[in-house]
Order: sequence, then C-alpha cells, then structure tokens
Amino acid sequence: MQRRSSRLTTKLAAAAAVALVMAGAAAAPSAAASARSAEQPAAQTMSVQAQTVTTWINGNVRIGPSTGYSIAYTVAANQSLSAECWLVGGFVNANGVYHDKWVLLSDGNYIWGGLLKGNEVGNVSTPCF
Repeated sequence: MQRRSSRLTTKLAAAAAVALVMAGAAAAPSAAASARSAEQPAAQTMSVQAQTVTTWINGNVRIGPSTGYSIAYTVAANQSLSAECWLVGGFVNANGVYHDKWVLLSDGNYIWGGLLKGNEVGNVSTPCF
C-alpha cells in the first residue's frame, strides 16, 4: 500500500509541475504583449493592401482631398493608379457627377472619385482611418 501511495503522490506532483509550467507558458506571451504595448502605445500595425484604380477621363491629382488643394499632377483617361483607401473630402460637381468621395493614392496624393471607373470611389473597398 505504501508503494501505491508514493506512486500516486509522484503522479500528482508531476501533474502539478506540468500545470505550473503550462500556466507560465500561457502567461509569457501575454506578458510579452503587455511589455510591447507599454513600449509602443501609439503604434498600430495595420496592413493596407493597395488596389488599382483606372481613370475614365483626364483630370487632376491633388495634394489634399478637395479642389482647394494644389494640383500635384494631371492624369490621362484610362490611366491606372495605385490606391490605398477612400475618404470624404470636398464636394466636386463635374462631368455630370456630384459627390465628395476622394481616393488616397499610394504616392500620398488624392484623386476625386468622379474621375475613376467603377463606383464613386473607383471600387476601392477600404475607407481611410
């Protein structure tokens, strides 16, 4: 009986040790994540997938999302551009289209969605934050 009792005690001790190790391993990632978030409170990692938009008519690309901003460059009809996201900006009424949706291009400039093929944001699915 003594031998059976010592085996049971050994098994219980081993199980408790495994449980402690597992609990420590589970806590380690959250502790590391807490340390990272404390080091970089404002940093966010968000990957934005660039999308291609195509102009249907020639127009201006601007340094901001309104016609009040300077023209960065001009684009021709059927020109493909790399876009990041869309946002609400200044209203434009041109070529029978009237709305305030602008697309942020990968180069940091903006194009009014009324110049793009597709919907009012050139089919860009991601809103800017």
